[in-house]
Amino acid sequence: MKFSYKAIDDVGTVVAGTLEAENREAVYLALAERGLLPTEVASGESFLRGYLQRLELALERIRPVDLIFFTKQFRTLFKAGIAVVEALRILEFQTQNGKLKRVVAQMGEEISAGGSLGDAFASHPSVFSPLYISMIRAGEASGSLAGVLERLVYIMDHEHRIKARINSAMQYPKIVVGALVAAFLFLLSFVVPAFASIFAGANLTLPLPTRMAMALHAILLQWWMVSLPLILLLLAGVYWYQQTPAGRLRRDRLFLALPIMGPVFCKAAMSRFASIFAILQMSGIGVLDSMRIISDSIGNSAISHEFDKIGDKLREGRGISDPLRSAKYFTPMVINMVAVGEESGRLEEMLQDISDHYDDEVEYEVGRMTELLGPLLIVALAAVVGFFALAIFMPMWDMVQTVG
Repeated sequence: MKFSYKAIDDVGTVVAGTLEAENREAVYLALAERGLLPTEVASGESFLRGYLQRLELALERIRPVDLIFFTKQFRTLFKAGIAVVEALRILEFQTQNGKLKRVVAQMGEEISAGGSLGDAFASHPSVFSPLYISMIRAGEASGSLAGVLERLVYIMDHEHRIKARINSAMQYPKIVVGALVAAFLFLLSFVVPAFASIFAGANLTLPLPTRMAMALHAILLQWWMVSLPLILLLLAGVYWYQQTPAGRLRRDRLFLALPIMGPVFCKAAMSRFASIFAILQMSGIGVLDSMRIISDSIGNSAISHEFDKIGDKLREGRGISDPLRSAKYFTPMVINMVAVGEESGRLEEMLQDISDHYDDEVEYEVGRMTELLGPLLIVALAAVVGFFALAIFMPMWDMVQTVG
């Protein structure tokens, strides 16, 4: 049986390797004869299992629903009067997600070492958003952490519902587009060549759809070794460009300009803006800091860019509604309701009304988008199948007439 080991030599250097032995005791004896002090011995099977577990942990991601459950449990434990370190220890054992479990354990260690709760959350920016961290800091500073956690749960649930609605609406178009591409490639790769040899021997003048289909097949057959790497390279380039600030800005502006889906994205962003801003105001976070947090949390670079401009104008001493009037993407309803809330001292209430209104609008637009896209995609699928049907049956009809 093969064993892997780690050991320390006589000068304190850590060495690692593998040995063939009957059992662990034989490995320890063999290492002792070499003057090595074993620190870890594992069979090949357990070593592989450990490697696979580490690989699984590295690939595992923390989903929004994992963070929602964590926040809800943390809120419940904190409201029950359990100390923060003890609450984190309980959550460490209860959390099923391996990566989040490790993060919670590290946070508990940081707080036990004298760090603040806000700093513990801030040390994991890839897990907790700027909104999450800022609200925890505000709750810790004001002594109202229980209320802040309650608002965090609300805003996370709200955002998750909005995203789920949009993602659910996009599933059907994705399936139809996938079927469209699959049908196109199947017909072009297998059906067209099967009939091309028949048509070639019939000495016919082929109609335009047939010539186009055969030309596409020839391009696919002769140039796939060149075109496939070029397509992959193009996709990689587009993906890389989208990771840059300029690429994200251009992509998100394009999304907002789309004729059917653009209004959905814009209204979802308005709902997020209003709900996040309302929660931040209730938590005692200043307007300038709120604009920065919203800019980081809104989820669209084009709208985020507008919030950066709004923040610059607020530094000049203007009110909130005035900079909104000169910003893109904000509807008159949003601007006027913010102005009324600002003048009447009921800004949080108005923001919540805006959020509720756009939640309903998003739900309506998602249903409308599904109703519009479904028939359009079905027509596109029918057009592809119809094109190939014409390409095949028109020459066959000519052959029948010639024979007749």
